[in-house]
Amino acid sequence: QGPKLRVGEFSNPNGEILEKDQTFRLDLDEAQGDNTRVMLPHPEIIAASEVGHVLLVDDGKVKLTVIDKGEKHLDCRVDVPGKISNRKGVNTPDSVLDISPLTPKDRSDLEYMIKIGVDWVALSFVQQPGDIEEIHSLIDQHLAEDAFRPAVMAKIEKPSCFVGDNLERIVDLCDGIMVARGDLGVECAPEDVPLLQKQIIDTCRRAGKPVVVATQMLESMIESPTPTRAEASDVATAIYDGADAIMLSAESAAGKFPEESVAMQQRIINRVESDPHYHKYLDQLSMSKKDTATDAITTAARQIAQTVKAKAIVCFTLQGSTVLRAAQERATVPVLGITPFKETARQLVMSWGVYPDLPRSGSFGFSADDEDFFNYENPAVDEQADDFDMVLKNACRAALRKGLVSDPNDLLVVTAGIPFGTPGAANIIRLLPAAGPSCWDGVCRVEDV
Repeated sequence: QGPKLRVGEFSNPNGEILEKDQTFRLDLDEAQGDNTRVMLPHPEIIAASEVGHVLLVDDGKVKLTVIDKGEKHLDCRVDVPGKISNRKGVNTPDSVLDISPLTPKDRSDLEYMIKIGVDWVALSFVQQPGDIEEIHSLIDQHLAEDAFRPAVMAKIEKPSCFVGDNLERIVDLCDGIMVARGDLGVECAPEDVPLLQKQIIDTCRRAGKPVVVATQMLESMIESPTPTRAEASDVATAIYDGADAIMLSAESAAGKFPEESVAMQQRIINRVESDPHYHKYLDQLSMSKKDTATDAITTAARQIAQTVKAKAIVCFTLQGSTVLRAAQERATVPVLGITPFKETARQLVMSWGVYPDLPRSGSFGFSADDEDFFNYENPAVDEQADDFDMVLKNACRAALRKGLVSDPNDLLVVTAGIPFGTPGAANIIRLLPAAGPSCWDGVCRVEDV
């Protein structure tokens, strides 16, 4: 949740009206406020603020500019007048606060979440890369030796994330990013938010990290059964930009039309992804390739799938890195990620175009028992190196189970790493029909019994 920065309370329970250009003081005095001052119980804000810095109260409804400061107070000029009342929030767009993004409650919640085995942990109030390093350190402290590590998502909502190379470093440290447009729009100029959204999405795509665009997607559907045309266009823009996922907030959590909101969002997704311009826009972003077998295989898989009009790309993966690399390519077909770890399967749901599949023990080409199958330190390795046909058959079964193929002659592009159980290794690519590896062009080989 992150720290909540708020003013104190006023003697008038209805609050006070601040006039334009008047002077208003924020201080550490616990006395109730009036028309000239109020307590700001955050010495970090006073310490970090300088003359000329802007403070926004109540999501920007009141705008203050610092004109003088002391050790325990800030004198501000009211630039945007309005009502200020008890416990209203304060935003500091010009300041980087010397404050942890994790409150004591957050730390307690994090310890509990790690104990019960959550898949993702999202961090609010991220100001700089050190905040991500802090949560990784806490996860290391509480994570049991044999436990699966939760993925970390940073919620980008502060202007300081865009200073220097902060954004690139934050993305590198995280497993995913959320574009929190509502909070970002309070501290940044509204006309900057669409550009920052594109910058975040492009940075995540180049790094191969999933990015979620959230807040105020279909805001009017909290009260209305249909969105405005501007909202529909906004959702479409996030998809055209290349977001992995888009997220509703109050529309589905507290709105009057939750089902209609979800259905509308899905309709917009389907319509945009069927547009011929969609993949042209995605292809405009140049991707840096590494000199690795995995990069070569995943790039080739995308090209082969497009050339032969395959129905899906199938990736066998342990911890998801090969599947993420395939999703980064934004192929024209779905990516079926087959993994023996249920945690990996759940984490991959966040990535673009990925259909995770969790096979039963033994169906991955392994011969391990259930107890050994989820040994994260020593992944199961296929003892029968020549049984690759079994693995390919399971790829076909998974594609059929997910509804990605419907005809025996539908083609699949399969990538895998030999020997099995080697994280991040992809060194084999195979094209096969949905009927299985023993068939081609309607003719199937009869194997000896």
